[in-house]
Amino acid sequence: MQKNMFEEISDKELIYMMIQENKPVFFEQIYHRYFHKVKDKCYSFVKDKQLAEDFANDIMAKAFEKLPSFKGNSAFSSWLYSITYNYSIDYLRLKKKLHYPNWNRENEIPDIIDESETDLESFNYENLLSILEMIHPEEKALLLMKYQDNLSSKIIGQTLRITEDAVKMRVKRAKTRVIYLYKKHYQKE
Repeated sequence: MQKNMFEEISDKELIYMMIQENKPVFFEQIYHRYFHKVKDKCYSFVKDKQLAEDFANDIMAKAFEKLPSFKGNSAFSSWLYSITYNYSIDYLRLKKKLHYPNWNRENEIPDIIDESETDLESFNYENLLSILEMIHPEEKALLLMKYQDNLSSKIIGQTLRITEDAVKMRVKRAKTRVIYLYKKHYQKE
């Protein structure tokens, strides 16, 4: 019976009750709602089930600690996914020593690509996933935040610690790179 009661309560209400009443049982409900989604997002970056699970636990603990700073300006899920992307990207930056500006200079794409003529929805899903593994983790995160999680440029910028204009420029570049690589690998003429 108690589980049904919590299912009817919104994230925002659970967070408010947790902060006001200082009862972790409310965060447990948030944890159960989001743990697997966070773990899946982590796995999409690190490709290691145990590491993704460890990351998800760390991220949920971090979210619990930071919860009083959650202002409710966006959905809780957006806030949590921002923490998730940031955590995963920071790990990859350290592990692979990938500095985006340097990586971008070393992986130039032709200026002749016109992404406006290409419908990404027409791409084969499995092939598109393999292309996402070829691009920089920050570009992958940008595209996932923008098109999968529907996050605003402002939230994406805060997550990646860049300006909104930089977000727009990098999303365009990432999309162009995906189209270029997709055509190069799967649409050979």
